[in-house]
Amino acid sequence: MNDWQKRRFAQKIVASMFNTVSGKKLAILGFAYKKNTSDTRHTVAIDVCNYLLAERARLSIHDPRVAAEAIGIHFSGGGLDHLVNVETDPYAACDGAHALILLTEWDMYLELDFEKVYEKMSRPAHIFDGRNLLDHDKLREIGFLVEGVGKGSPPSDE
Repeated sequence: MNDWQKRRFAQKIVASMFNTVSGKKLAILGFAYKKNTSDTRHTVAIDVCNYLLAERARLSIHDPRVAAEAIGIHFSGGGLDHLVNVETDPYAACDGAHALILLTEWDMYLELDFEKVYEKMSRPAHIFDGRNLLDHDKLREIGFLVEGVGKGSPPSDE
Protein backbone atom coordinates (compact mmCIF):
# COMPACT_ATOMS: atom_id res chain seq x y z
CA MET A 1 0.00 0.00 0.00
CA ASN A 2 1.28 3.46 -0.75
CA ASP A 3 0.94 6.31 1.77
CA TRP A 4 -2.40 7.50 0.40
CA GLN A 5 -3.86 3.97 0.48
CA LYS A 6 -2.65 3.37 4.05
CA ARG A 7 -4.26 6.61 5.25
CA ARG A 8 -7.45 5.87 3.31
CA PHE A 9 -7.61 2.34 4.76
CA ALA A 10 -7.22 3.69 8.32
CA GLN A 11 -9.82 6.40 7.68
CA LYS A 12 -12.21 3.72 6.35
CA ILE A 13 -11.82 1.83 9.62
CA VAL A 14 -12.71 4.90 11.68
CA ALA A 15 -15.62 5.89 9.42
CA SER A 16 -17.06 2.36 9.48
CA MET A 17 -16.98 2.34 13.26
CA PHE A 18 -19.34 5.29 13.68
CA ASN A 19 -16.55 7.85 13.11
CA THR A 20 -14.71 7.03 16.32
CA VAL A 21 -12.34 4.36 17.57
CA SER A 22 -11.50 6.20 20.78
CA GLY A 23 -11.32 3.66 23.59
CA LYS A 24 -12.26 0.77 21.29
CA LYS A 25 -10.12 -2.35 21.21
CA LEU A 26 -8.84 -3.15 17.72
CA ALA A 27 -7.08 -6.46 17.04
CA ILE A 28 -4.19 -6.06 14.61
CA LEU A 29 -3.29 -9.37 12.96
CA GLY A 30 0.12 -9.17 11.37
CA PHE A 31 2.79 -6.56 11.90
CA ALA A 32 5.61 -7.76 9.64
CA TYR A 33 6.22 -6.23 6.22
CA LYS A 34 5.25 -9.54 4.61
CA LYS A 35 4.60 -13.10 5.67
CA ASN A 36 7.43 -15.46 6.61
CA THR A 37 9.63 -12.65 7.92
CA SER A 38 10.11 -10.69 11.11
CA ASP A 39 11.10 -7.55 9.18
CA THR A 40 9.10 -4.47 10.17
CA ARG A 41 10.89 -1.98 7.90
CA HIS A 42 8.34 -0.29 5.62
CA THR A 43 5.46 -2.26 7.10
CA VAL A 44 1.97 -0.95 6.48
CA ALA A 45 1.16 -1.73 10.10
CA ILE A 46 3.22 1.14 11.50
CA ASP A 47 1.33 3.82 9.59
CA VAL A 48 -2.10 2.26 10.07
CA CYS A 49 -1.50 1.72 13.79
CA ASN A 50 -0.16 5.24 14.29
CA TYR A 51 -3.25 6.70 12.62
CA LEU A 52 -5.52 4.59 14.85
CA LEU A 53 -3.51 5.53 17.95
CA ALA A 54 -3.89 9.21 17.07
CA GLU A 55 -7.64 8.51 17.19
CA ARG A 56 -7.10 6.98 20.69
CA ALA A 57 -7.84 3.35 19.76
CA ARG A 58 -6.58 0.57 22.01
CA LEU A 59 -4.51 -1.84 19.89
CA SER A 60 -4.00 -5.53 20.58
CA ILE A 61 -1.32 -6.73 18.15
CA HIS A 62 -0.42 -10.27 17.13
CA ASP A 63 2.30 -11.39 14.75
CA PRO A 64 3.74 -14.92 14.78
CA ARG A 65 7.32 -13.82 14.02
CA VAL A 66 7.74 -10.23 15.23
CA ALA A 67 8.79 -9.98 18.87
CA ALA A 68 6.89 -7.72 21.26
CA GLU A 69 10.03 -5.62 21.75
CA ALA A 70 10.32 -5.05 17.98
CA ILE A 71 6.70 -3.93 17.85
CA GLY A 72 7.02 -1.82 20.99
CA ILE A 73 9.87 0.33 19.68
CA HIS A 74 7.51 1.81 17.11
CA PHE A 75 5.08 3.05 19.78
CA SER A 76 7.14 3.85 22.88
CA GLY A 77 6.87 7.28 24.44
CA GLY A 78 4.24 9.90 23.81
CA GLY A 79 1.99 8.38 26.47
CA LEU A 80 0.84 5.68 24.04
CA ASP A 81 2.26 2.67 25.87
CA HIS A 82 -1.02 2.00 27.66
CA LEU A 83 -2.87 1.89 24.29
CA VAL A 84 -0.74 -0.89 22.75
CA ASN A 85 -0.71 -4.50 23.87
CA VAL A 86 1.15 -7.33 22.11
CA GLU A 87 -0.35 -10.82 22.30
CA THR A 88 1.29 -14.16 21.53
CA ASP A 89 -2.09 -15.73 20.69
CA PRO A 90 -4.29 -14.36 17.89
CA TYR A 91 -7.45 -15.38 19.75
CA ALA A 92 -6.34 -13.36 22.79
CA ALA A 93 -5.75 -10.36 20.52
CA CYS A 94 -9.32 -10.65 19.21
CA ASP A 95 -10.98 -11.29 22.58
CA GLY A 96 -13.34 -8.38 23.28
CA ALA A 97 -12.20 -6.46 20.19
CA HIS A 98 -14.58 -4.24 18.23
CA ALA A 99 -12.67 -4.93 15.01
CA LEU A 100 -10.09 -7.27 13.57
CA ILE A 101 -7.65 -5.66 11.14
CA LEU A 102 -5.58 -7.98 8.96
CA LEU A 103 -2.33 -6.33 7.85
CA THR A 104 0.04 -9.22 7.00
CA GLU A 105 -0.96 -12.22 4.90
CA TRP A 106 0.16 -14.95 7.29
CA ASP A 107 -1.25 -18.37 6.31
CA MET A 108 -2.12 -19.05 9.97
CA TYR A 109 -4.83 -16.37 9.80
CA LEU A 110 -6.63 -18.39 7.12
CA GLU A 111 -6.87 -21.25 9.60
CA LEU A 112 -8.42 -19.28 12.46
CA ASP A 113 -11.77 -20.48 13.75
CA PHE A 114 -13.69 -17.33 12.86
CA GLU A 115 -16.86 -18.54 14.56
CA LYS A 116 -14.84 -18.72 17.80
CA VAL A 117 -13.37 -15.27 17.08
CA TYR A 118 -16.85 -13.83 16.42
CA GLU A 119 -18.23 -15.18 19.69
CA LYS A 120 -15.50 -13.39 21.68
CA MET A 121 -15.72 -10.02 19.89
CA SER A 122 -17.86 -6.99 20.71
CA ARG A 123 -20.82 -6.24 18.44
CA PRO A 124 -21.04 -5.17 15.75
CA ALA A 125 -17.93 -7.22 14.90
CA HIS A 126 -15.91 -5.72 12.06
CA ILE A 127 -13.15 -7.23 9.93
CA PHE A 128 -10.96 -4.98 7.81
CA ASP A 129 -8.95 -7.19 5.47
CA GLY A 130 -5.97 -5.11 4.36
CA ARG A 131 -4.68 -7.96 2.20
CA ASN A 132 -7.94 -9.33 0.76
CA LEU A 133 -6.79 -12.69 2.11
CA LEU A 134 -9.95 -13.90 3.82
CA ASP A 135 -13.20 -15.36 2.47
CA HIS A 136 -15.43 -12.31 2.89
CA ASP A 137 -18.67 -14.09 2.00
CA LYS A 138 -18.09 -16.82 4.59
CA LEU A 139 -17.24 -14.20 7.23
CA ARG A 140 -20.44 -12.28 6.47
CA GLU A 141 -22.43 -15.52 6.90
CA ILE A 142 -20.96 -15.79 10.42
CA GLY A 143 -22.12 -12.24 11.16
CA PHE A 144 -19.06 -10.06 10.60
CA LEU A 145 -19.17 -6.70 8.85
CA VAL A 146 -16.32 -7.11 6.35
CA GLU A 147 -14.40 -4.64 4.23
CA GLY A 148 -11.29 -5.20 2.15
CA VAL A 149 -8.85 -2.93 0.39
CA GLY A 150 -10.36 -1.57 -2.80
CA LYS A 151 -13.60 -3.42 -2.19
CA GLY A 152 -16.79 -1.67 -1.19
CA SER A 153 -19.31 -3.08 1.21
CA PRO A 154 -22.01 -5.27 -0.32
CA PRO A 155 -25.42 -3.72 -0.84
CA SER A 156 -27.69 -3.87 2.18
CA ASP A 157 -30.69 -6.20 2.13
CA GLU A 158 -32.86 -3.46 3.59
